[in-house]
Amino acid sequence: MNTPNLGYRVAAGAQTGAVFDEGLRQHMLRVYNYMGVGLVVTGLVAFMISSTPALYVPIFSSPLKWVVMLAPLAFVMLFSFKMQTMSAANAQAMFWAFCAVMGLSLASVFLVFTGTSIARTFFIAATMFGATSLYGYTTKRDLTQFSSFLIMGLIGVVIASIVNIFLGSTALQFAISVIGIAVFIGLTAWDTQTIKEQYAENFDAESRQKLAVFGAFSLYLNFINIFQLLLNFTGERE
Repeated sequence: MNTPNLGYRVAAGAQTGAVFDEGLRQHMLRVYNYMGVGLVVTGLVAFMISSTPALYVPIFSSPLKWVVMLAPLAFVMLFSFKMQTMSAANAQAMFWAFCAVMGLSLASVFLVFTGTSIARTFFIAATMFGATSLYGYTTKRDLTQFSSFLIMGLIGVVIASIVNIFLGSTALQFAISVIGIAVFIGLTAWDTQTIKEQYAENFDAESRQKLAVFGAFSLYLNFINIFQLLLNFTGERE
């Protein structure tokens, strides 16, 4: 007697699930598209600066290089403190500005390492990132249980990196690179799962746009750090 109603509810539930899945797929594509374009912006700025002596000489041969090195950190802190109150348009504009500033900071990579080794390292980093992000998206395991260890590892890597700027220890840099790669691989999986779980079909367009930008920002940071740390192993100096 209730079978028709039950069938209707099952069909409606399946349709709702299909709509949600499609919306989630579009959301994740939006996140990866933002991230991909951000990497292109970073690469173009870095290449342009490194190819123009009139630009990189006054930057990297003066105390201005410290401003360039620390500017991305200022953007990260600003994103962290303002993400709740920032509009989607402002978040997007700041993301592009951050990618450009990161390109300015990474221009030194093109001055130190050969183009071939940079391309090879980028491919390795992209493969590692893609596999890890896919795992984070598809796994049924709750990765938040590892979040405290990953955050502690991240803090340790940041502190050790700052200390090593003054020490210049090769052994410490090796340890930082190994641990750092492991940490950012873990963060990639965790962030991907978090981005997926934050999506909700009933969010308005403004909220979904902000989620996509901040998701792209998180994954972009993970990729850039994996790439930079891998250069310590695979990069060939000019």
